[in-house]
Amino acid sequence: MESFAQWVERQYSYAATAMLKSVSRVDLVKTRPGFGQAVRPAKGSIIASPVLASYDPDPDYFFHWYRDSAVVIDALRLLFEAGVAAPGALDQLADFTRFSLSLHKLDGRSLVTNAAWRSNVVPGFVQYVRDEADLASARGETVVADTRVNPDGTLDISRWARPQHDGPPLRALAMMRWARSVKLEAGLAAEISELIHADLAFTYKHWREPSFDIWEEEQGEHYYTLSVAAAALEAGADWLRDDTKARDEAASYRADAALIRRKLDGFWMPAAGHYASRVLTSGARSTKELDIAVILAAIHTGNHSNAHSVHDPRMHATLARLEELFVEAYPINRNRSAGPAMGRYAGDVYYSGGAYYFSTLGAAEFCFRAAAGSEAAAAWIKRGDAYLATVQTFTPASGELSEQFDQRTGEQTSAKHLAWSYAGFISCVAARRAVVGN
Repeated sequence: MESFAQWVERQYSYAATAMLKSVSRVDLVKTRPGFGQAVRPAKGSIIASPVLASYDPDPDYFFHWYRDSAVVIDALRLLFEAGVAAPGALDQLADFTRFSLSLHKLDGRSLVTNAAWRSNVVPGFVQYVRDEADLASARGETVVADTRVNPDGTLDISRWARPQHDGPPLRALAMMRWARSVKLEAGLAAEISELIHADLAFTYKHWREPSFDIWEEEQGEHYYTLSVAAAALEAGADWLRDDTKARDEAASYRADAALIRRKLDGFWMPAAGHYASRVLTSGARSTKELDIAVILAAIHTGNHSNAHSVHDPRMHATLARLEELFVEAYPINRNRSAGPAMGRYAGDVYYSGGAYYFSTLGAAEFCFRAAAGSEAAAAWIKRGDAYLATVQTFTPASGELSEQFDQRTGEQTSAKHLAWSYAGFISCVAARRAVVGN
């Protein structure tokens, strides 16, 4: 009988292989007849899911999301450091960097001027297509805030939640980690530097502006977005430390990072006992204030300070409140006192409105990271393993990970082979190995 440790290693190997099937899938062609499109991914693009679905019933995730791709490219680094993805990983990193830089040249005005493509849109789909004013505004920094693009390097022409400001700082963090971890060839190092500079400049300029949340549902100020912005600016200031020409720039980044962290302090809700995930632009209260996005912020930033990190007691309280929420909400958790399956927020109705693999893995990774340097290390590791055991329970023998597993039946739902789910498994195991070993 396979042991838990053996399953972890087998699933890790599967996750590594499966995640890479979303990278540079130049062999695939995604047709969207309603929009008159045939999309073949370019080298360096990362699709959220390589499955050619069209809401039939699985969703169409054949896009290069800025946020998702940053999570994946960071997980690729972890594979490289573990000796799993070498040597091809450096070629994939180079392709990703060049693809990302190429997006800066996109200009929606060309789609307005040369509008013949609109004649290929089926009448019933016209309502889902961006209007001319929206497309004309998609240029320069606006493209960086555009949430997602087609993996062939063209603009997403569909109406969607935008702007979204979490992608650039998350990508900057991932690329700075690559730059610190690996000795890069000079040309690639220069290209990565160019991308980091652009993402840091965008973050510095736009962090004060409202944007859509990590789930692309509500506009306002968001704990996750602000947290990754602070981490990127702080890391950026360190990254520029030896550049005498960028001394003022580094000081500005560090000062704004401190401002953001003070702002994050205000997200604590003493009566509720957790960090709020958002403050809506409208000023109205959100039903999504208790949100796994806060926990994901702690692991995606890699912040090691006490406040807003895995060592923050208020973050521990937020995780405990989330556990209570999902134990009560999900039938699959009724007989599971430890390591509950975790979703996003109360009342989620997207597909099964159920547990997410990356949410449950994120909770596990949080625990493993909290164990590092902690007097309660053994307890944190046990708690992390309990979450990971829940993932094991709801993972089929094949190892495939979708986006969700149903809150009642545990069956997989939503997008199949979600790259973020596999990346979440890889980063979770990396955090576990750091405190437990292989």
